[in-house]
Amino acid sequence: MNTTAAQFPYPWQRCKVIHLVRHGQAMHNVEGDKDRNALLSPHLFDAQLSPLGLQQVCKLRKEVHARGLFKRIELVVTSPLHRTMQTAIGVFGNESSADEGNTDNFSAKPGGLDCPQIMAVELCRDRLGVRPCDMRRKVSECEALFPSIDFSMMDGEDDSMWNPDIREPEEEIAARMVLFMNWLWTRPEQDIVIVSHGIILQQILKVLGNDCHQAVSSALCQRFDNCELRSVVIVDKSPRAVDSMLCSPRDVAKQQHVLREEVSN
Repeated sequence: MNTTAAQFPYPWQRCKVIHLVRHGQAMHNVEGDKDRNALLSPHLFDAQLSPLGLQQVCKLRKEVHARGLFKRIELVVTSPLHRTMQTAIGVFGNESSADEGNTDNFSAKPGGLDCPQIMAVELCRDRLGVRPCDMRRKVSECEALFPSIDFSMMDGEDDSMWNPDIREPEEEIAARMVLFMNWLWTRPEQDIVIVSHGIILQQILKVLGNDCHQAVSSALCQRFDNCELRSVVIVDKSPRAVDSMLCSPRDVAKQQHVLREEVSN
């Protein structure tokens, strides 16, 4: 290999280490494997983790601590759906809220001072529309269930993004992930966890993999298993200022309506 051609120096301020985590197995995964039509059932509204999913979360928590990764994490960004918040709290919350899976929702107590901030962000939630399992609860309900999660970036009390009649096209998911990554670059943290959903994480990697060799991109974008963690280093090559102002996902999401119109035209 030509190492001279393969090495590119970039300022560390322009780099982030992103850890992508898919939620543990949830009840809609269990029922959907038996019958895909079950995903339309209102009984699976905002599906929670299955017993196996709770075990997967406990296992990943132990691995994260054993590898020393937990101490490096500065921020955890999670989808505001129940299964992802359970996973985020279970893996990256404090011991009292993630004690060997003895609680059903990993949400009983606020995180400790040694835990990274956990923030719910709408832009990284699951594919929107039609399936009740992908609809979120009211923000006030989420706050009561997960008091250690920061919901200040949420777009409103009710779920205005979910449409009962229209399933979000993949082109719109891809556009949403561009917006999400644009927002993520405004954050000052360099070691960030994203707890989300399989299709969302794959789309994030596709956005990030534009500069990769095709073989690397194909390997990166393979389907995620439940509770799988993948880590990548990303580089901001844009001419934007390193100390750019922080902005809210709300500000970035204002562009989403325009992007949807462009995609549909």
